[in-house]
Amino acid sequence: MNTVSENIINEIKKAICGKDHIITQTLTGILAGGHILMEDVPGVGKTTMALAFSKTMGLDYGRVQFTPDVLPSDITGFSLYDKKTESMKYQQGAVFHNLFLADELNRASSRTQSALLEAMEESAVTVDGNTYLLPKPFIVIATQNPAGSSGTSLLPDSQVDRFMIRISMGYPSISAETAMIDARKNGVNPLDDVKTVCDIETILKMQKEVNEVFIHEKVINYIVVLISKTRGHKDLERGGSPRSTLALTAMAKAYAYINGRNYVTPLDVQNVFIPVITHRLILTPEAEVNDKSSVEIANEIIKNVPVPKI
Repeated sequence: MNTVSENIINEIKKAICGKDHIITQTLTGILAGGHILMEDVPGVGKTTMALAFSKTMGLDYGRVQFTPDVLPSDITGFSLYDKKTESMKYQQGAVFHNLFLADELNRASSRTQSALLEAMEESAVTVDGNTYLLPKPFIVIATQNPAGSSGTSLLPDSQVDRFMIRISMGYPSISAETAMIDARKNGVNPLDDVKTVCDIETILKMQKEVNEVFIHEKVINYIVVLISKTRGHKDLERGGSPRSTLALTAMAKAYAYINGRNYVTPLDVQNVFIPVITHRLILTPEAEVNDKSSVEIANEIIKNVPVPKI
């Protein structure tokens, strides 16, 4: 495994017990330059995960607990009249951080969700006709509760598609939950033990190196075929978009990089296919009635598409 990546993962594991694969998927998404959607029940460690990543990677961290009364200007910023200069002065919004945690994003209004949408897509915000660039790297980790719709506004498909991956931490195992209690004995906060092992410049360098990872034409074709099989599938009303093809390519490169290789294998593609594609699939009513899931369909596609030999 890449040395820096291994150090980051080992530090996160001090705060998050028994979720090594989720930690790896999250780091892969960050190094691929994407945004991450965590769909999970409350209290399983989503905020702790985000805080741990910001600390160990030396990233400036910001968080907003979204509610219906959060305004777009709270996210993007606003202009105020400055008497001294007799001009309008821009006040930065909450989104101006390297790692921004949008907690329970589906509880925000559609207008507020759209404000974050531009920031995610453009790495910039526009206020009163002026564009302000966000810091680099800029990573959004958004959470939403999959159960209970009271007071929520479902994320539009266009915004869901802008998240490179969707992950779910799930409940911990008995051993992991026991370890969690042990780690907090005598009022100790495990986050205090998480050390900074790199800085912003290192992360930007790693993201650049991920972009330079070699991917063979046969693997590219494999990616395209996997995505194309989601389109027109008998159980799906909508398959993966071209953006999902680019996301799968970037994630496969980052996964190879984390594992210490400068080239992508078909297995790398398979390992990141589920978190990349499942939130982009819209099932038919018949498939939902038959209790089919997007994960099940994605696994069927992986099984049925021939793996190239390179």
